[in-house]
Amino acid sequence: MKRFSLLLCFVSALFFLLALSLRAQQKPEVRTAPVPYSKPESGAAMYKDYCAACHGLTGKGDGPAAVALKSPVPDLTTLNKRSGGEFPDAKLAYLLNHGSSTTGIHGSEDMPIWGKLFKSVNTDLVKLRVANLTNYLKTLQQK
Repeated sequence: MKRFSLLLCFVSALFFLLALSLRAQQKPEVRTAPVPYSKPESGAAMYKDYCAACHGLTGKGDGPAAVALKSPVPDLTTLNKRSGGEFPDAKLAYLLNHGSSTTGIHGSEDMPIWGKLFKSVNTDLVKLRVANLTNYLKTLQQK
């Protein structure tokens, strides 16, 4: 009887570990939600509403949705460093407006996920949003 109890405990533990292993291998699913309206005057608010889900609140690429994406999320705190010590204003503005079709550079054309929202408003407002978001990203740069 003692041997049977030990065997039962061992088999139960094995099934438990197998279930944990299978669960860890499953990729989390990102649920979509409507894009919130964020005031164009606040780069910080726009970042929180439009970028932090993937890039994380501090910009290090560790947002809650990052684990479910096909491509690694870039660390936005190293934009200066990766651009030879100078902030890449023009490149960033282009990516914010158009995304990138080159996966290695920055995800897919789905980035930015809110691009359709920005394009649905007038051009001056889009420029204001991109400029204020870019200026906020400058504040996240590592020293």
